[in-house]
Amino acid sequence: MKKTYRVAVVGATGMVGQTFIKVLEERNFPISKIVFFASKRSAGQEITFQGLPHIVRELTTTSFNEGFDFALFSAGGETSLNYAPYAAEQGATVIDNSSAWRMKSGYPLIVPEVNGQVLTSKDRIIANPNCSTIQSVVPLKVIHDLFHLKRVVYSTYQAVSGSGYKGVFDLERGKNNQDPQFYAKPIYENVLPHIDDFLESGYTKEEKKMIDETRKILGMNDLKVTATCVRVPVLNGHSVSINVECEKRIDLSLLREELKSIGIRVFEKNNYPTPKDVSGRDQIYVGRLRLDDSVTNGLNLWVVADNIRKGAATNAIEIAEYLIKEGLK
Repeated sequence: MKKTYRVAVVGATGMVGQTFIKVLEERNFPISKIVFFASKRSAGQEITFQGLPHIVRELTTTSFNEGFDFALFSAGGETSLNYAPYAAEQGATVIDNSSAWRMKSGYPLIVPEVNGQVLTSKDRIIANPNCSTIQSVVPLKVIHDLFHLKRVVYSTYQAVSGSGYKGVFDLERGKNNQDPQFYAKPIYENVLPHIDDFLESGYTKEEKKMIDETRKILGMNDLKVTATCVRVPVLNGHSVSINVECEKRIDLSLLREELKSIGIRVFEKNNYPTPKDVSGRDQIYVGRLRLDDSVTNGLNLWVVADNIRKGAATNAIEIAEYLIKEGLK
């Protein structure tokens, strides 16, 4: 008989929380019980899951006392820091979508097809990486295994849905000639090289996340990485231009075949993926593969994925599926 699991969804009324629900249904995750939690403001709303209505409960320190196997969190860093330990203490494996636990020592930061092997049955809080990092490290792992990475340069083109409903509303406000309420400057018909807060170094927190998370996920603490992260007036789907330098000579034909072998869709020649191509899909798309002759063993590639699905909700659920498949849960 197939084993089933008790699942808590924290932040269930948010954009990623809603996508957790959709992906759990689509993938027929083996659930015996599911409970939805949110802030006091959102508690009382009704959510339909697999045709049945559920009332959203207010998240409290005792919410997990009834027992859960998995707790999927997407309610912001502060909420995660405050409540994830309670869920873990009650036996749940927390998979957290915020940045709260990502760079903390002792907490795994996971993209299953890249570094799922580091997970153990003792892990109680597992971090889901930044959306742009997730879609980038999957092809980067293939490149590293083949040609050994030396340096990575990111330039991102990130959709407003990466900011949740606030970003989407600001894009809509701009279309109606209204001032932004969330972004520092108008996003409609504009691009903003500004995602999250600025640091003393001049980088933004988003850029620092991509740099640090790439090193942690790939297990390469000394890898040279830099990033410029840009918000663009696109509703959904992040794009990342990646320039890499490798230790070994790059064979494009071999690279294409290896990328395809792990499920990445590779666009050939002058064809290329766009955010509209990936929206609503879990697959990572790669195009514009070409050698960079300005350096030895250089390569350019264009990577596109749905930031709310593979970049957030789907990757979190794939972590849970990996734990189940490997007998760790």
